[in-house]
Amino acid sequence: MSKVMIVGVAGGSASGKTTIIEKLKKEFKEEIEVLCHDYYYKSNDDISMEERNNLNYDHPNSFETDRMINDIKKLKSGEEIYRPEYDYTIHTRSKKEYLVKPQPVIIIDGFLILENKELRDLMDVKIFVDTDADERLMRRILRDISERARTIDSILTQYRETVKPMHEEFVEPSKKYADIIIPRGGENIIAIDMLVKHINSILKNR
Repeated sequence: MSKVMIVGVAGGSASGKTTIIEKLKKEFKEEIEVLCHDYYYKSNDDISMEERNNLNYDHPNSFETDRMINDIKKLKSGEEIYRPEYDYTIHTRSKKEYLVKPQPVIIIDGFLILENKELRDLMDVKIFVDTDADERLMRRILRDISERARTIDSILTQYRETVKPMHEEFVEPSKKYADIIIPRGGENIIAIDMLVKHINSILKNR
């Protein structure tokens, strides 16, 4: 197949990355595949559930990023991969792995993907979704309760102890590496339309 285009979509937790990616999937349909950094959380099945609950999941060391980098290199060269799956309800990897085939556009989704130089150097376009911190916290509460079987107390504790400080230390500084910054996330229709046109122009010139 022709050259694979890698688009990184970064930004704080619950900033609206998924909304933008869903709009890109609707636009490019079968030409697009999504690879989430969250899939590559390290497996923690060798420690107790209590210990897992106390881990810092917002630090770069929580991810097996080297494996993700190798997988993206394979996809760029036209090879298929099997990517892991993570189960948030038990804080460890699922036993399942999923086949990912190279497509003209591969979206990399993750709040820390611009923090890692080797990873961001694989990207043709680097996007940062920039959303107000209060709005991100509200979205995170709603998401984690409905999708990840979390309690409000656990969500707020994690936000105070790891999410907010790690955002300030790693995520926010990585914004400087973005080619495109989208304020207000999925609500910014004009910016998303410009992004679609930009990706289309790159694809047409390949």
